[in-house]
Amino acid sequence: MNQTSFNFDEFIKKESPSEKADENLEPKDVAGVEEPFEASAPELDVQKAVVEELAVEKIELKEKLAGAESDILALKTKYEKTLHELQVKTAEVFSLKSELEKASSQSNALSSQLAALIAKEEDQQVRNPNALALLDRDVELPDRFPGETRDHVIEVIREARDKAEAEGRIRRAQLLEGVLVANEPNGTLAKRREHLENLFAENGNILTGTVMEELTKLGISHKNGEEYLLPSEIINRTY
Repeated sequence: MNQTSFNFDEFIKKESPSEKADENLEPKDVAGVEEPFEASAPELDVQKAVVEELAVEKIELKEKLAGAESDILALKTKYEKTLHELQVKTAEVFSLKSELEKASSQSNALSSQLAALIAKEEDQQVRNPNALALLDRDVELPDRFPGETRDHVIEVIREARDKAEAEGRIRRAQLLEGVLVANEPNGTLAKRREHLENLFAENGNILTGTVMEELTKLGISHKNGEEYLLPSEIINRTY
């Protein structure tokens, strides 16, 4: 048996695991622990200024947006108005074009009728030379309108025919009738006489300013010297 004395206190010191563990533990790094960030007063002022500036910019952008929307609405209204006016003008152009085509068609028809009448007149003159010889005259007194002399001569022949028939002068009436058949009147003389009759009738058969102005345009005198003519005298002296 080992007689060496057992030192209990020394054994406890060597074998105590808690003490060894405490010896091996490293001290905590207090400096390594992150603490919450707290901004300083100057930094808060900067952030506040930035926020306020952004708020102002936001208001300005809203105002610009509202202005742009207003401009767009105005342009849209102007566009619609212009489009409507364009549509109206386009319709007017088509209407005028249609009227022009209609007038052109009527003009061509009248030109064809005139050409036919001229051809007919020339044919009558070729077939009956006396028709032209009947109207041969001195041209010192020019016609006021085409065919004036011719219409007057035909009218005189018609009156002579009627008188010959009334007096029983059958041969004269037949010859004059033959002349009338070969020389139909243009009708211009009768139309102009009727125009004057209507003009006087509309103004109560009085030489008003309107009547005298129209007579002047037609180149018709309404006075004999210093005396004014009656409407019936003007018609008889003129037509």
